[in-house]
Amino acid sequence: MHPMLSSLRHHKLTVFLLILQVALTCAVVCNVVFLVVDRIQQIALPSGLDEPMLSIIESQSIDKKQNQLARHDADLAALRAIPGVKMAVAADSLPFGDQESSYGTCATLEQLEQAAKLRSMQTNGCVQPAAYAGTPGELNTLGIHLVAGRDFRDDEYVDDDKVPAAILSAELAQKLFPAGNALGNTIYTGERKPIRVVGIVQTLVRPRLYAFGTNQLTMLFPSKSADSYIFYVLRSAPADRQRVLKAAAAKLMQLDPDRILPPEQMQTFEDLRRAYFQRDRTMVGLLVASCAGLLFVTALGISGLANFWVQQRRRQIGVRRAIGATRSEILRHFLLENFVIVSAGILVGVVLAVVLNLLLMKQYEVPRLPWFYLPAGALVLWSLGQLAVLAPAMRASAVPPVVATRSA
Repeated sequence: MHPMLSSLRHHKLTVFLLILQVALTCAVVCNVVFLVVDRIQQIALPSGLDEPMLSIIESQSIDKKQNQLARHDADLAALRAIPGVKMAVAADSLPFGDQESSYGTCATLEQLEQAAKLRSMQTNGCVQPAAYAGTPGELNTLGIHLVAGRDFRDDEYVDDDKVPAAILSAELAQKLFPAGNALGNTIYTGERKPIRVVGIVQTLVRPRLYAFGTNQLTMLFPSKSADSYIFYVLRSAPADRQRVLKAAAAKLMQLDPDRILPPEQMQTFEDLRRAYFQRDRTMVGLLVASCAGLLFVTALGISGLANFWVQQRRRQIGVRRAIGATRSEILRHFLLENFVIVSAGILVGVVLAVVLNLLLMKQYEVPRLPWFYLPAGALVLWSLGQLAVLAPAMRASAVPPVVATRSA
């Protein structure tokens, strides 16, 4: 250890810069990998729907005076008659879509009134879940599976402001009723009218996902939607989806030419998911490339410094070989020296990683960095450092004693 430490003291600035580089790499890599893992998990997040079976077509009515309820009933009857269409429903929004309705929801009226006074639905046991509304058969068409309770009855499909029943996601049910008694109980939204919980589904994500957020806080309402803007969801075999979409567009325009069917909104659900996560995939690619580039530069710095030191210490190496040092001892010397430098950088980097995470938490609402990312990052950098210095160390161990001493 003494000759190693003595040598390091003679190159204080170089050692300091390498320690700083390793520290910054450790801080950045730990946080970037955390962000990348979260994005990948979101991209693969199950929607709760039977995605390969679904096609979507958006309809926007131009005639505001038209009876939209009758229009939707006629449209659905025609869509269900298309060969290959097994089921069809109208819905106000879908997971990974650009439309989201959310309501402040509480388990009791007292909690709702207290939350209204505080002007916050994130306190006192209240939450802000996303709400879906659709016509009869929505659960079966979308492939949403109940884990408790029942589907809506026909007499529960009423106007939006008189919703008598709701189906909650399992996460929302647990949030509102920690004791596990959500089924059959009542919830309250901003209308302050009791809504009975008649069913619970295991998985259903909200239309707009939030980074590190509670994306499973969702509920379904029965509704006779009178909106001029509606989504028609068609269930068919995966091989029939494109044909069904073309036939559906032609049939809808035949029934009512005074409507708009945006071409970009005639798609399979898989296309909808793909478009929604396009930016996330791009961001993951950029972050991974940046992280890989940073690790490469760090490895290059370690290797370059080791090569420089081998050239500078040829006489020192030769002297040590001449007095009996073996090749394995020279190799171990350089590996240990690099290990000490990288370890010092990692210790500083762990502190910087925590500080960087705290800044991200404050500025972008990123959650706390899990502790296991720190030892994992340290292990990666230790391995990278040893691999980077291995080739220069082996060249140093191969220096013949005679050649080294004559080069002085």
